[in-house]
Formats: sequence, structure tokens, C-alpha cells
Amino acid sequence: MHISRILVYPIKSVRPYEPSSAEVARHGFTHDRRFMILQVQPDGSLKNMLIAHYTELALLFAEINFPEDHDAAKASIHLTWRPPHGDSKAMDIPLVPDTTSLERIHVTMHFSSTDAYKMDDQYNKWLSACLGYDVVLAYLGENERPVLMSTYQKNNQSQAQQAGWLSSITSKLPTSIGTIISGEPQADDKITFADCAPFLVVNETSLHDVSRRLPDGEEMDITKFRPNIIISGAESSWEEDYWSELQTSGNVKLHLVQNCVRCVSLNIDYATGKPGEGESGKVLKKLQSDRRVDKGSKYSPVFGRYAFLGKGDEGKSLAVGDEVTITRRNAERTTFGE
Repeated sequence: MHISRILVYPIKSVRPYEPSSAEVARHGFTHDRRFMILQVQPDGSLKNMLIAHYTELALLFAEINFPEDHDAAKASIHLTWRPPHGDSKAMDIPLVPDTTSLERIHVTMHFSSTDAYKMDDQYNKWLSACLGYDVVLAYLGENERPVLMSTYQKNNQSQAQQAGWLSSITSKLPTSIGTIISGEPQADDKITFADCAPFLVVNETSLHDVSRRLPDGEEMDITKFRPNIIISGAESSWEEDYWSELQTSGNVKLHLVQNCVRCVSLNIDYATGKPGEGESGKVLKKLQSDRRVDKGSKYSPVFGRYAFLGKGDEGKSLAVGDEVTITRRNAERTTFGE
């Protein structure tokens, strides 16, 4: 098996940047999901924008442009708005903004909170004009969020159970990802604006099983699953359900600790930025027929595995073409809450 694609999302919920290689850190790929768009509410509060509920975010494409010396301080995110009708337009955003004069804001995702920075109005106004309503662009900066899987507090359980699949998952997860990986609790488990974990690993062979559920000539777009690492060459579909640990030829180890359960974002038509019509708008339902395989989240289908970086591997790189070896498998599928 090999890594066939690497996907980095400089801005959460927009279309990904696809480099040939990327540096890994404990919080994920170095430049993954360090920005997020938030909608300004009538009372002035800010609401997190996720592609499942703001389908028009699929019309925003992000590329990272590095200078010849690859100095991140001089790099930029080239963000392009490509509506189905009308002209495209683009804007450059500094990859590592100077935060000295930026307003600090507070962002909470799934009960995991952090401080962030509100970007200058030139970026907020440009995005607002594209989307048709007021938004701000938040930059994480030096801040990071506590890992959702390891820091959920029991006193939030009743509230979480009313807040959707992702929050209910957190009420059941282990007390420390570090305990899973090394047997030692780790207080510094951190992530960016990613939902649950630093990396999401998917099996390209399983995609073929999804595509066969669509009419002839249609194929499922794997980027709708929002993966970071796509692995090709697996012998069978869904074998990743049992993957526990993998190692690459670049000597990077990933611990695959939980399943990724899916929502309506699979049904989005990426060409229009709207919910899909026809059979491609029913992918979630099609997977519910046989992919509700996690007893801890029994109403949601599974595609992919959440992963954490191996101890001591920070600063290494993953590259397209790296050979992948599954070094540990689970005898049974993992279950949320166990």
C-alpha cells in the first residue's frame, strides 16, 4: 500500500490544498485548519461555519503558495471563489499573519475552546461579499484546542447528548489519547480547528464500494470525506475498520484510534455548493444500509479512521508514494465508549 494523496485544509471547511508532501506535527499537518470562517450573528456573536450546514463553502478553493526558499512567513493562501454562475475572484491571505494588532476572539468547537485572532477587515469583507452575509476569518495563531477525544468533561454530558453525533461521541471517549498510544497520560494533546483528531486516514479501495452504489458513470469524490491521508493498494474495502497502527517508509507512525462517523456533508454537490440532487445527494442514506458498524454511534455510517502521530515523529514528513505498512490490527472494530 502507498499514500496516494495528501490533503491539507488551510481554512476549515473549504476545498483542500494537495501537496506532494507535508510536514507532520502532533496537531496534524503543519498548516492544516489553522483558519476558520465564522458567521456574524444579529447580536454580534460569531457562529462556527461547517460545510455540512454551510454548503456554499464548497465553492471556496485554497492553495498555499510558498516562496522559493519555502519560508512560511512569506507564504500565502491563495483563496478562490468559484460560483457555478458568474465570475471567479481570488484573494491572498498571509499563511502566518502578524497578530500584533489583531483582535482576540474566543472560539468553542464541540466543547473544546481556544483563543484565536480576528483577521483584518479586508479579508472579512471579501469573504462576506462572496458568501452574501457577514463573516469573519479567524486565525488560530499560537493557540491550540484541547483534543476533543481526551478532554471532554462529564458534567457536559447531558448537554452533549442533545448536540448531535459529534458531541455525543465525546461523552464516551477515553480520558487520554496518550493513554491509548503510549500508556502514559499526556496533558499536551492539542489540535487546530479540526473536529476530533489531527489526522483522518481513508482507504481508497473503500471508495470504490461507495461509487458502485451510484449510477453508472458516477464516482464518489473522496474529498467529500474530508480526509488528510488517502491510502491506495489495500486488498479489500473496509479493512481499515481494523487498522490500529501504520508506519510509512518515511518512518512516520500513526495510531488509528477511532472510527470517523459521517453526516450530511457527503450529499453536497461540490459543483453548485448546494445539497446534491438525484442519487449523489443520497450517499449518506446509501451508506447507512450497511456501514453503521460502530456500536457507539449506531445511527451513523463509518468511513475512515481518526489518527494521532507516533511519539517522537513530530517534524518528519509524509509524501505521496510513501509505502504504508499496517503494523497493528484490532481483532474487532473499535467502539465509542469502550
